[in-house]
Amino acid sequence: MPPVSDEQQRPRFATRPAGVYDVVVALFCALLLISNVAAVKLIQFGPDVDLLGFPLLPIITDGGALLFPLTYVLGDVLAEVYGWAGARRAIAIGFATSVVASVTFLIVGAAPPAADWGNQEAFVSILGFVPRIVVASLLGYAVGQLLNAWVLVRLKRRTREGSLWARLLGSTVVGEAADTTIFCIVAFAGIITGGTLINYILVGYLYKVAIEALFLPITYQVIKLVKRREPSYAGSVE
Repeated sequence: MPPVSDEQQRPRFATRPAGVYDVVVALFCALLLISNVAAVKLIQFGPDVDLLGFPLLPIITDGGALLFPLTYVLGDVLAEVYGWAGARRAIAIGFATSVVASVTFLIVGAAPPAADWGNQEAFVSILGFVPRIVVASLLGYAVGQLLNAWVLVRLKRRTREGSLWARLLGSTVVGEAADTTIFCIVAFAGIITGGTLINYILVGYLYKVAIEALFLPITYQVIKLVKRREPSYAGSVE
């Protein structure tokens, strides 16, 4: 038997790929999961104010609105830098992790609690999502993010490297409209009705679009940074 060289005895490790795609996807999935948990709580601001029978106030939204718009910021980064294929892969990973999280919470909630653990009802109330909330979240996320990425990529084919602001806002307007409408209707139709449901949809949609508009300068800088850190992209535009 031939002797084993020092090189053959060394442990082997895969080479970490260049670029920051894995970091962006990890942040994207983390924000998505946190937002899904926070979305269980409905939040209300302001007194009761009606105009011709339509409720202007209170403003009704959910806890997911705090961070969820940032997933669209990262979704824009993914589509702008990595294209349709890269964005679609990240969206699929986010979808799969959301399904795993939801199923895990349901199973843990259904498992018998320890005799001296008195938080079973609280756990189920927060993390034991009702099936329609899970379906609403997954459907809204998948349709909204895919539309967001598709619109941005289509616009980039026309504008190339110019008019980034138009791509970011245009994709947001379309993606957030689909996401917010699908989630609110599937999750709360029949629970929240009439003008209150419309208020919930409009407030959520306008808030998310406004947040992305306010974040445009930050999104610009993040996209610029990621493009510089991706060797294949930086080389293609120099």
